[in-house]
Amino acid sequence: MTDLNGAVVLVVGATGGLGSRISDQLEQAGATVLRSGRSTASLAADLRTDGAAESLIEAAAAAHGRLDGLVIAAGVVAFGPATEVSDATLRELFDTNALAPVRLVRAAAPHLSAAAQSGGDPFVVTFSGIVSETPTAGLAAYSASKAALAAFMQASSRELRRASIRLIDARPGHIETALSLHPLQGTAPAFPPGLAPEVVAARIVKAIVDGEKDLPSGAF
Repeated sequence: MTDLNGAVVLVVGATGGLGSRISDQLEQAGATVLRSGRSTASLAADLRTDGAAESLIEAAAAAHGRLDGLVIAAGVVAFGPATEVSDATLRELFDTNALAPVRLVRAAAPHLSAAAQSGGDPFVVTFSGIVSETPTAGLAAYSASKAALAAFMQASSRELRRASIRLIDARPGHIETALSLHPLQGTAPAFPPGLAPEVVAARIVKAIVDGEKDLPSGAF
């Protein structure tokens, strides 16, 4: 069991439909939550730029002298045929969905390791989503960017286990947030009713508290 009371947790993407709810529920569990978004959060950051991930982690760790957890709920989506995705869309999909989380985990690892050495149970949560398990037609580039994240989390979790840092990759299906309404390219298909973001947020917090290490699509 992980006690979140007093834990310092950075939530990236905290202004989004899912990230905001995770932030709220972490605070209800007693955590001190640092909220980061591109512009309207306490720690604004555009993670597509060089050095932004490292600067964000350092600012978060300095705010309270430590960092006990990292939740990466930021992401972008694009729709349409694989042969029609633009270079700009490809670049932003991979910069935001894959490279930014990799850089954040890399930068956070020393601080999370220090938390473990002080007797904590540090963690990282990412969202590669169901498309990393089942790449989807009409979402080929998006699926690829999320599959890259899932592969990184699977491999690095084995490495960071030695430092007592727990990595949790969550792979829920479609969630009823506004993400699909603002794609980088294309138009969203007619999705069936999705998961309620409040329910997904609660599942994430439960996984953190219960010491879980992986959240496949079936966990939702």
